[in-house]
Amino acid sequence: MGIFTRRSQNATVDTTVTAGATTVATLDVDPALAALTGDYVIDAAHSSIGFTVRHAMVTNVRGTFAEHEGALHLDGSDPARSTASIDVKIASVDTGIADRDGHLRSGDFFDAEAFPLMTFRSTAAAPVGGDTYRITGDLTIKDVTRPLSIDLEFNGSATDVYGNERVGFEGSATILRSDWGLTWNAALEAGGVMVSDKVKLTFDISAIKQA
Repeated sequence: MGIFTRRSQNATVDTTVTAGATTVATLDVDPALAALTGDYVIDAAHSSIGFTVRHAMVTNVRGTFAEHEGALHLDGSDPARSTASIDVKIASVDTGIADRDGHLRSGDFFDAEAFPLMTFRSTAAAPVGGDTYRITGDLTIKDVTRPLSIDLEFNGSATDVYGNERVGFEGSATILRSDWGLTWNAALEAGGVMVSDKVKLTFDISAIKQA
């Protein structure tokens, strides 16, 4: 059951009838979910932000951004009031091949020197069903800002051995890199292109509740 959709087994339904009005049923807030409400900081050491892109039409190349930071505000009673912000350092891109990483940092792609950060700022959040909810916001790459929706699955909450209260999420979103001005490519002799326009972004997030 989802973080914003679960209901306590002990929750009750309050039904009220007013003159000339339809009966209205209101669910009590699950205390366990309400307890998760608060401000969180993303633990970069235990989180991953990455991407997958098709190379030469036949295989996938995967990469991550090693340096990122972010904050979440979770509202277990009202998901629409939950927010997220993430800053990713472009220079930290890592695909396991130094020359390729250097090309990605160059003006052909991200131009990390001129645009050192990729950012996401949420504008809305809503439950989708089960353990999943959708967070919508503005993704900025280089000097282009466009809307993006990310479907995230709530993996649960726990207190770690150091006493930190944690929550975990994982999810993904697919974008067209050309929408953010990342248009470099090379034609293949047999047809097709070196790098696909479609890119899958992946998020595996562990966040620590702040006092």
